[in-house]
Amino acid sequence: MAGSIGSRIEREVGSWAGVTVAPHRFGGVEFRVGRRELGHLHGSRLADLPFPVSIRKELIAARRADPHHILPESGWVSFRIRGDADADAAIELFRLNYERPWLRR
Repeated sequence: MAGSIGSRIEREVGSWAGVTVAPHRFGGVEFRVGRRELGHLHGSRLADLPFPVSIRKELIAARRADPHHILPESGWVSFRIRGDADADAAIELFRLNYERPWLRR
């Protein structure tokens, strides 16, 4: 994955304070802060991230993410990475989960 979109996302998200990077049980890498998973990355093609259902609905309505490819009714979203331009958008989703602004509402 060296030099790939996935490695760029992994380097960025993994550099944030308190974030750990480890193999994910379904392949790829996962990002955690303590016991909480921020999401995981399947190579350079797909990111899956958990959100509260209300935030998930907002992200899908704004076309920032798709329903999760396996659990479409859950709070999880999937973000398909089609090219270099999608790396920043994927990083923004991980940042949104990392900062969790909905807890301050």
